[in-house]
Amino acid sequence: MSAIERCRTAALGGHVERCEECAHLRISYNSCRNRHCPKCQAAAAKEWLADRQADLLPVPYFHVVFTLPAPIADIAYHNKAVVYDLLLKTAAETLITIAADPKHLGARIGLTAVLHTWGSTLTHHPHAHIIVPGGGLSPKPAPAQAGGQHWMACRPRFFLSVEVLSRLFRRLFLERLTAAYQAGRLDFLAAHAGLAEPARFKAYVAALRKVEWVVYAKRPFGGPSAVLAYLSRYTHRVAIANSRLVAFDGERVTFKWTDYRAKGDARYKLMTLDADEFIRRFLIHVLPDGFHRIRHYGLLANANRASNIALARRLLGVPDLPPSSGDNDGTENPHEHSEWNACPCCGGRMIIIETFAPGCQPRLWPIPSIGLDSS
Repeated sequence: MSAIERCRTAALGGHVERCEECAHLRISYNSCRNRHCPKCQAAAAKEWLADRQADLLPVPYFHVVFTLPAPIADIAYHNKAVVYDLLLKTAAETLITIAADPKHLGARIGLTAVLHTWGSTLTHHPHAHIIVPGGGLSPKPAPAQAGGQHWMACRPRFFLSVEVLSRLFRRLFLERLTAAYQAGRLDFLAAHAGLAEPARFKAYVAALRKVEWVVYAKRPFGGPSAVLAYLSRYTHRVAIANSRLVAFDGERVTFKWTDYRAKGDARYKLMTLDADEFIRRFLIHVLPDGFHRIRHYGLLANANRASNIALARRLLGVPDLPPSSGDNDGTENPHEHSEWNACPCCGGRMIIIETFAPGCQPRLWPIPSIGLDSS
């Protein structure tokens, strides 16, 4: 909260820009760059997407969502690092295991998983969005076998059975959760304090084996460009964007939310909460320090991603992408090529003429008729 409150204010310092044509002055304050800040994540998403563009393959991409049932979400509330980690790892293991089974696809796949912990009304709703290419590499052939590896495509508009994925996900997750409990890695507080007793916890888990866990596969994307557009909306999203905020009267906050059970325009609604309740809901979704909410698995795991992507592109008969010419080697002005460099008065080039430290004020101020730019 401190970072978000200080973001793009004098508390973090900044710089003064001047137009080379008309001498217009503008102040730009520094960003907090906190991963939970709605204002900062748009720029972070653009940088991340530029790095991921070279990883895209000319194949259909699928979107699979793994959702934790409410009783598990209750445990996750006080055990975020453990349960969120289990969610991402188990969802990835489930997809990789089923895809490797010859009865389904029989291929080695790669995937990108993104953790979201919120519903549209900012309630606690942990789920993993996973983007996966529609196919994978064939198993490595034995030395005595003829031929070599090839790309194994999934069926058109169908990747893997969600029923099969759901059951394996449920079994693997509950096994891992029980192991974490036995290792003393879980805390139980408030209404769930009784789960610290082994018999109560065992009964709690047994009941979860009898319910269906939600695994949802959306329709495949239209192509690699559609994947990038989708990822730009999901990878660096925070619990609520500034665009959803409608009003604040000093005591209550009104924001837009989507009721997915309704149809048409009726699904778009407004909700008003007391300010302290709104802040409480927002803070539910602050992640533990050092927790990675975007992860790559299988063929896209960081250790061997470059070589696996190169092999996949060769098997698909497409050339490797040339290296990006936009890489920043550390000498480039971080504001160069950005919209901030265009003068709002004449369109001329804005140059930095002064920087000031956090908590300080600039020596050169724009004239009163020109507002401060904190965008």
